[in-house]
Amino acid sequence: MYTCNVTRRELLLTAAWATASYGSAQEGYPGTPYRDYSRCLPDFLRDLAAKAYERRNRELAKLTTPEAVRERQRWARSTFWKLIGGMPQRTPLNARTIDVLKRDGYEIEKIVYESRPNFHIPALLYLPSGPAPYPSILFQMGHSANGKAYEGYQRCCQGLVKLGFMVLAFDPMGQGERIYYPGPSGQSRLGPPTAEHTVPGRQMLLYGDTATRVQVWDAVRSLDYLAAHPLADPKRIGATGQSGGGTLTMMLAAVDDRLAAAVICSGNTENFACAQFIPPGSTDDAEQNLLGSAPLGFDRWDLLYPLAPKPLLVSVSDKDSFGTYSPNYIASGWEEFQKLRKIYEVLDAEDRLGWVSTSLPHALAYDSRLSVYNWFSRWLKGEKTPIGREPDVEPEPDRALWVSPDGNVVKSFGGKTPFLLNKSRKVTRRPADLAKLLAVEHPAKGLRMRVLKRQPSRNVEIEAVEVQTSAHVWVPAWVFLPRKAGDVRAACLLLEPASRNTRWNEGGLYQKLAESGAAVCVASLRGIDDLEPEYGRGAARYARTRNTEEYYAWASLILGRPMLGQWVTDTLALTAALRARPEFAAVPLTVAALDKMTVPALCAAALDPGISRLYLVHGLVSFQSVVETEMYRTSFANFVPGFLNHTDLPEIAASIAPRPVVLVGTVDGAGAEADPAVVRKQYPGSHVDVLSESGWDVPYLHRFTGIY
Repeated sequence: MYTCNVTRRELLLTAAWATASYGSAQEGYPGTPYRDYSRCLPDFLRDLAAKAYERRNRELAKLTTPEAVRERQRWARSTFWKLIGGMPQRTPLNARTIDVLKRDGYEIEKIVYESRPNFHIPALLYLPSGPAPYPSILFQMGHSANGKAYEGYQRCCQGLVKLGFMVLAFDPMGQGERIYYPGPSGQSRLGPPTAEHTVPGRQMLLYGDTATRVQVWDAVRSLDYLAAHPLADPKRIGATGQSGGGTLTMMLAAVDDRLAAAVICSGNTENFACAQFIPPGSTDDAEQNLLGSAPLGFDRWDLLYPLAPKPLLVSVSDKDSFGTYSPNYIASGWEEFQKLRKIYEVLDAEDRLGWVSTSLPHALAYDSRLSVYNWFSRWLKGEKTPIGREPDVEPEPDRALWVSPDGNVVKSFGGKTPFLLNKSRKVTRRPADLAKLLAVEHPAKGLRMRVLKRQPSRNVEIEAVEVQTSAHVWVPAWVFLPRKAGDVRAACLLLEPASRNTRWNEGGLYQKLAESGAAVCVASLRGIDDLEPEYGRGAARYARTRNTEEYYAWASLILGRPMLGQWVTDTLALTAALRARPEFAAVPLTVAALDKMTVPALCAAALDPGISRLYLVHGLVSFQSVVETEMYRTSFANFVPGFLNHTDLPEIAASIAPRPVVLVGTVDGAGAEADPAVVRKQYPGSHVDVLSESGWDVPYLHRFTGIY
């Protein structure tokens, strides 16, 4: 359980930040002392990242002996498996060869096998001519829609096989012949391949599983097939891949001792907890985000430590620092490379670690492929003469390389999709402390609401206020009060999902409620509306696409503070600050929330008995409905890893009894209004009232806040 204990360092940072925040007006300005709220969430995450960076560096500084290095390697491997959901059990591969293509100087076997029962992987096995056993390469794809048929990857596989390597190239989840959300044309209806990873990957999180584990296990089982092949030399197996395939090669290096060498091409080698962290950090598609890693002092470069002292080449595109990734990409990678180099020095293997860069864009271009050929030829074949020219290669049409008759393994061979695998899980709930599960900070003792300015309006007074809810985070709010303090007959905290500013005006919802005798506080929580994060540094395209709620939600999970827990933290601080005011102290306090804000409101009420009643409009019926809905629609900011292993929204609502809970227009996982009878079945408590009306207006809020 987290508490709001602030260190001296944090106080100094907070003081400095506050001084800067009020710098928008000249000293002595008599107006409202608003601060730059757009910096709140970024600075909160920046501080968490800095602590993780310091924690990890302290541990790495201790690696001065081979024994210490080996212990770190064991820790890195076990920690990685723990972070991604645990190591699955090996099951029969059920491998079969579908066809063989004869080519000049080599053959291509079309094969299919199962990494899990009925979960098919189509692959191409490139077989060289010449005497066996062969040094062998597992080739992992980047985020190409056509997977193993992508032209640049075909060129590299053909180049390797013509140089005498046996190569296994397989389609990752959601790419090539493994499109799991096909549209009418067969292409993914989700858009880019990364969406095929992330859409099911989010659902997996609710059961404590990850897309990372699916992808890594596919690689491990592919390596099983390659290592067991009668023509392979099991002591001379390497792995490589570009972009997302480079990142997956890093992950494979963390878990599999059978690799004798590796080349990482344009993988995501930017650590999350790094120097000069730029929120929301190097978040990416689902399998690349190591959730909960920062508090443990674990980061992406720890994936490579278990490979030492085996030969490792890191190949980067210098243009990625502004063309693909953040400005930290090269700087973070180069810094971490120096730390890894010290490990190789401790193990007396400095010559086995290399770094090579290209000025060309993010791709497996000719010069990068030459680096791959030379590294593996040197370390797996013992060749000393550099390869200066790529063998003649000729990429083939996608259809020529199809393993499945229909170009889709689910359509051709049946089997399961990631969504169906996740949906079919059977779990036994293990009760957990809700505050700990959400990483909630409880309000500091003596917390008070700061009134920035008070303005008269028709029949009411409007206050601009703020509440400090965490280190670096101040939540601004409006407080509407009847002109006479004795007229307050009810109190309400309204949580808006978009903007607290759309209904503030004369004749608006908030003023009408106050005119009727309610003390009303309306706030937008961190990351929303006035607290929407500022853009980070870097290329405009990158900064713009990353400045979304989902990327900040991923960042928060990596740093160990789910966005849901942050929203609950804000809500608890607001309710505590409101009850500290005399206008709110003597009357019941209702929390009314709309859409995505209903989840934090419900969780806050479960943790704060001072919330008298809940009024939830258009809220999600359950997270169970999300995992049961292929095309779900709900805010990812409310997702918490392993949530469904411990509880769900109906169970949380049951814990609030006998305090009243009103559910209005509740929606299912697809975002459609659920049948009230179905909702009532899931929320059977007598303290729960289920309605189908819209409800976010004056008559309904009058009724359910106690104003009649």
